[in-house]
Order: sequence, then structure tokens, then C-alpha cells
Amino acid sequence: MLTPDQDAPQSGETPETPEEKLAGRPSEPLAPTRAPKNNRGRSGPPPVIDFPPVPNGIDYLRSVVTHLRPETGGSPRDIKYAVLHLQAAAEVLLKARLSRAHWSLVFADPGKATSTAYANATFTSCTTGAAVERLRNIAGISISEKEADALEKLADDRNALQHYGLTHNAKVIEARAATALDFLVRFIDEHLEPELEKSGPLYLEMEVVRRGLKDVQSFVTKRMNRLRGNELKEAADRTLRCPDCQQLAALAEAGWCRCHFCGRGWPAEELAYILQTAEVQDTQLAECPGCHAPTLTDEAEFADGRNTLFCTSCAKRYSPAELGTCTACGCYWSIGDVEPGRQLICTDCDDRIRREEDERYWM
Repeated sequence: MLTPDQDAPQSGETPETPEEKLAGRPSEPLAPTRAPKNNRGRSGPPPVIDFPPVPNGIDYLRSVVTHLRPETGGSPRDIKYAVLHLQAAAEVLLKARLSRAHWSLVFADPGKATSTAYANATFTSCTTGAAVERLRNIAGISISEKEADALEKLADDRNALQHYGLTHNAKVIEARAATALDFLVRFIDEHLEPELEKSGPLYLEMEVVRRGLKDVQSFVTKRMNRLRGNELKEAADRTLRCPDCQQLAALAEAGWCRCHFCGRGWPAEELAYILQTAEVQDTQLAECPGCHAPTLTDEAEFADGRNTLFCTSCAKRYSPAELGTCTACGCYWSIGDVEPGRQLICTDCDDRIRREEDERYWM
């Protein structure tokens, strides 16, 4: 049945067809036509991946600060992806700067570099360690041993995660990552600045990274302040820089050392080897003039800032001015134990010389 507001045909009239009705009415706007969709259901042309080296590296860094930010990340999974993306950022940013010195330097073997391979990205690139050395020696860029070591350990952590799996103290990995992240932010500011226009989107991306880095550093600072007020209080003369997390939080005791930031611990012999300079790590360590253990090191950095030699076995420290070397065996010995005008000879050598003289006398 027709309702009153519907048009009923008059008697004797032929009902209008739908087409005739439409033709006799004012035209209505047609529904908008939809653009053809791509195979993933989105309108328009398919997306294009476009990440030039520096924007690519900064994008990785944004991911890193998200995974390390205390309020949003910090879980073992977050730290895993922070390490993977931070190493990717380090590789691309270091090599971006290296290519400015010359594009062939990015190749693993620059002598076999070709412009075609470089243009098509069909070549094996150099390692992060090699990039650091080339930036230092060829591009003249200053990278400290501490920074180079942080990048090397980051590469080792990444390789372990990527190829073998990694079981390690999460706080150690997080602290290492924070050190490498700090270096890369400064590296961008100092050596890739032309890429960052003050009003450009890349500059805004870096502002996000800088804020994230401050959050990570703030977490480290708060934790270190708590430790200084508790476990490390009044112990600056016994607190050294942790070889793993690089925080001044490792409390040295006789025969043992433990970091209160990351929890890592070392026995005396292992710690002595780690703290020795690289040039003499393949030789026997120096003997301590106090306990006579071969664990006297020359690379321990303490919170009180004093430059000393340090025995990991007895936890005693010696200033370089206190010690000389025995003229017979070359080991360290206290200068204060020597009578004026006499040669510096350690107790062992002195006893040996006396025995030899006695033997010659009685022969």
C-alpha cells in the first residue's frame, strides 16, 4: 500500500518507469568515484621505500630511544632491538661520513672498488671497526679509544644476537648501548650537520632522538646518584670504572671486584688482565710489591681521579712516583725501601744475589 506522501498514478495514466521519473527530476550529485586500490587495500600508488643514508641512520636511532626509554621500554626484548638497530645506525652513519672522504673507502677492499658496484650497492662493505680506523686515519676524525671500544662491543653484541643468540646481563647491554648512542648523536652533530637543516624534518627527527637520549641518560644518572649515596658512599678511592657497563660503580675488594650498576663481578686474575694495557696483555703482568701476586695493573680508572697502579689481588694502589723498577728483574718495587745511593733491587732478587754470593764464597 502506498503511503500518503508517495506519488500514486492517476486513473487512466500509465505509471512512469524509474528512468522516466529520474529524467523528470532535478539532477542529483553523483556519488564520488573511488580511486583504484593497490593489492594491500590502500588507495593510490604503492608506497616507495626511500631512506638515504643519514635519514636511515636517524630513523634507526628513533627506534633505539623508543626501546631504551625507561617509561616505554627497557625489557629484554626492547634491549635486543635497541642493540640491533643501534648497530645498524652506527654502520650507516659512519659509512655515510666515510663516503664523503671518498666513496671507495666504504668497500671492504677499496682497491677493488668500482663506481658501478657502488651505484648499484652490489658490494661488500667494510666492518664498523674498519670504518672507525679509516675515519681516524684518512678523514682525520677524532674517535677516542673509549668510543671505539663501545662501538666494537656493540658490534659483538649485535653479531651474537643476530647469529648465535645472546645471554647476558641486560643492564650491561643497556649501558653499553647508551654509551654508543651518546657517541652517535654527537657524531651526527659534529660531522653530518650539513644534512640537518634547522627547520627541516630531519632536524625535528634528531630532536626526538636527543630527548630520548636525555631520558636514557637521566635513568643512568638517577641510578648512579642512588649508588653514590648508598653502596658507594665514601668509597671513591676503591671505586673504579666497570669494564663492562663503563660506569664508575665497580667496588674493588681484595681478590674480587663487583659492579653495583650492572652486577658483573670478576676474580683478581681476570680483572687484572682486562685492566692491563693492550700492548702488554700478551705478556706476564707486573708483580705487586706488596702481596707479590702478578696482578698489578696500569689501566684502572678510579672515581677519585687519581692516576695510580692497582693490584687486583690485595686492592692496594700505588702512585707511579712511589715505585721504580728492580735493576735485576725489572719488576715494580717501592722506592722508599731503598737506601740512598743503592740500586733499586727487589727482595727476591736481593735474596737470590746473596745466596749466589754465599755459594761462591763456600766453593
